[in-house]
Amino acid sequence: MLPSIEKNLLHQIADQVDHRARVYGEWGFARKMNRGLGISALFAGDSGTGKTMAAEVIANDLRLNLYRIDLSAVVSKYIGETEKNLRWLFDSAEDGGAILFFDEADALFGKRSEVKDSHDRYANIEINYLLQRMETYRGLAILATNMKSALDTAFVRRLRFIVDFPFPGVTERKAIWQRVFPPEARTQGLDFERLARLNLTGGNIHNVALNAAFLAARADGAISMRLVLDAARAEFRKLGRPLNESDFRWQEPVTTDPPKVSPTGFEGVEGGAEGMPVKTVPREAPPTGFEGVEGGVEGMQGGVDDSLGTIA
Repeated sequence: MLPSIEKNLLHQIADQVDHRARVYGEWGFARKMNRGLGISALFAGDSGTGKTMAAEVIANDLRLNLYRIDLSAVVSKYIGETEKNLRWLFDSAEDGGAILFFDEADALFGKRSEVKDSHDRYANIEINYLLQRMETYRGLAILATNMKSALDTAFVRRLRFIVDFPFPGVTERKAIWQRVFPPEARTQGLDFERLARLNLTGGNIHNVALNAAFLAARADGAISMRLVLDAARAEFRKLGRPLNESDFRWQEPVTTDPPKVSPTGFEGVEGGAEGMPVKTVPREAPPTGFEGVEGGVEGMQGGVDDSLGTIA
């Protein structure tokens, strides 16, 4: 995941290789070039930020071979052998129209040192020879470094493009996590928000995802958060990073059953309340104080008259 500016630079690199015949030949710019017709680019950024992948994408887009240079095999302790190796390398790549990719370029293109002994003098000769071949190379040379500040300033001035590969932020890391697992892979309950908080580059994220997949395959299960965090812990240890165990603990979410509805008195009755017959019970009148007296008020009237007759 690169910012738009860096993506645009990568497109420009591919476009210049694709249209160099028209610009240099048909439009006559070859006569104006005093430093050769080569196209050179520097990819600078931490390890795992996508420098090698970007070089591979450009090579695939242009349908050209990509020669990845093993610097330990190029540099020789014997006088003159390094220049010989470099000459063969550039000639072979130029004849085949290939792209040269120097990984860890700061090891070979470091700052030219002050001459203190014969070793320093020959080291500077090797670097000067390399700078000259870079200028006359007719193809594309891509250099990758983790230490941009370690490169010789005279060399940097000869580069046409410098593309910085920044360390991915939380948003970029989340997008990488969401894309790192193939659709065929069995995943279960992955929390991408949580994984994005792990301070890892794209290359490290790829390593973690791959290792977690092998852990899941061994267990004959899905790629779960627990397995991914276990693989991430191992990746942090490999990088020598300080570990905070709380970052790698995972508590499976607890599922709770939905609360039961309190009974209404009609549960279990077929048809519910609608299917039950309704019986209307008449409401009894409130007591008047004369209940239980036979005949009520009318029955008492005769007793009252008799009493009045006796008094009279």
